[in-house]
Amino acid sequence: MPDSSGRSCRLHRYRFRSVWLLHAPPAVVYAVLGRAEAYPRWWPQVREVVPLDDRSGTARFRSFLPYELTVVATETLRDPGARVLEIGMRGDLAGWARWTIMPGEGGTRAVFEQEVEVRKPVLRRWALLGRPVFRINHALMMRAGRRGLRAWLARG
Repeated sequence: MPDSSGRSCRLHRYRFRSVWLLHAPPAVVYAVLGRAEAYPRWWPQVREVVPLDDRSGTARFRSFLPYELTVVATETLRDPGARVLEIGMRGDLAGWARWTIMPGEGGTRAVFEQEVEVRKPVLRRWALLGRPVFRINHALMMRAGRRGLRAWLARG
């Protein structure tokens, strides 16, 4: 139950931002990131993506810590001109995530932004003590994703 300051609610909310520099053309990176069902092929922590229809699907994630997150992701924006991909999420996480793809030094600069609230009960119970560890877990997942995508793109 949140106190009058809203502290409890804030403990369950996260805002993340990662920048990946990739040696591939922006159009290629955008196309790969636009195929969420293929993420498990190059991103080890994305365990499964199952399409539900042409705009949504379920996704399961697991990083270093021994817990799994499951969400239903629904595409809210797909703008090839601006090279932006955005989803809304509900399930163990509620919120949104966005990729913004642009030319960068040596190829592409891919910016990942995410704002979510943890809904999984066991993680909510550990919110105060676990918060720094959850953030590290996310950073490790993003680092592995960047490595996986670089290797995938290098395959041509």
